[in-house]
Amino acid sequence: MDRGPRQRGPRIDSRLSFHAPINPNTVKDFFQLLPGKLDAEAAEDLDAVYQFDLSGAQGGQYILTIREGACQVTEGLHEDPHVSLSMTGEDCIKILKGQLSGPAVAMSGRLKISGDIGLAMQLKALFPTLG
Repeated sequence: MDRGPRQRGPRIDSRLSFHAPINPNTVKDFFQLLPGKLDAEAAEDLDAVYQFDLSGAQGGQYILTIREGACQVTEGLHEDPHVSLSMTGEDCIKILKGQLSGPAVAMSGRLKISGDIGLAMQLKALFPTLG
């Protein structure tokens, strides 16, 4: 019994996921991925500038600007950020991925926050798919 040629739908790669974990190789790679991970609804009424001052092998300085539900990342120093976070680059990635507790790292002295601490505490809600 010949059924003729089989019709096949498009091939789907089962490894793809809309919520794939972020596994960047460097802190710079990680920060470049952040704009696409922002929860625009959570950031809708936020106008904030975060300064990340990261030390160590994965160190660098990054400005995270959140305005009108959008996120922009640039390298460098902002002259008047709303909040500044200083830590090692490795700790930064672990905190944003949910592998380390931000408050616990701050209590241990490995994370220093200056400016609006409330904004620092909002980071996890702004990027919920990171962890």
